Amino acid sequence: MLANYHTHTKRCFHAEGSDREYIENAIESGMKVLGFSDHCPWIFHDDYVSGIRMPASFADDYFKSLTALKKEYADDITIYIGFESEYIPELIEAQDKFLADYPLDYMIMGQHYIAPENKSPYMSRPIRDENILEKYIDLVIEGMNTGRYKYIAHPDLCHFIGDKEIYIKHYTRLCEYLKSKDIPIEINMLGLARNRHYPSAEFMEIAQKVGNKAIIGCDAHYPDMLSDDYSIKKCRKLAEKYSLELVDYISGLEP
Repeated sequence: MLANYHTHTKRCFHAEGSDREYIENAIESGMKVLGFSDHCPWIFHDDYVSGIRMPASFADDYFKSLTALKKEYADDITIYIGFESEYIPELIEAQDKFLADYPLDYMIMGQHYIAPENKSPYMSRPIRDENILEKYIDLVIEGMNTGRYKYIAHPDLCHFIGDKEIYIKHYTRLCEYLKSKDIPIEINMLGLARNRHYPSAEFMEIAQKVGNKAIIGCDAHYPDMLSDDYSIKKCRKLAEKYSLELVDYISGLEP
């Protein structure tokens, strides 16, 4: 594995380890590129405080720490500073204003909700309502069309357990869209290692039929996930099983 663009930090409250430990594990694993993409702060319109993402007050430390480490390890690995974020149109303007003065290299989309998180079900919980699945896919495609995200983290996160044909209909729309834009699907290593419902066999079958490319995303919440050769090999075998061509680097974020 030459690059990972899906790396969290302890600032999101559900990851562990220092920034330096993530970098050194990536180097140990032989990676040439490490992209940090912790959960992006939202500027909520009310007094809601998220317990699962970086608070806005932590952003200065995030960029200060990673900018310094980027220079320190420049001879060993290329480091990019990014965020993982949902596409929530009503909050985008405030998020853009907040991020405007930071040296942000990229963003990936992690659509955990279809509205501000205090007003939306968590997409990883089982759902049967086609309207929710349809809105999820619509928002993902709309968000990708803005050009603000490089790819979609765990695109099969939405845990629809209703009629299989409905699942196929909407996820085929997404896979066909991604193929038309030459955007790879993510094979999420954390989900595979923890036996979550994603990576989903049903989703992989759709991607195989459509002919999507894929990229492995460690979704690292612990430094040693970046040097977990066993789980990385499992992801590669999954790509082979479904005949998905693996992409090493994201365009514009090479070594």
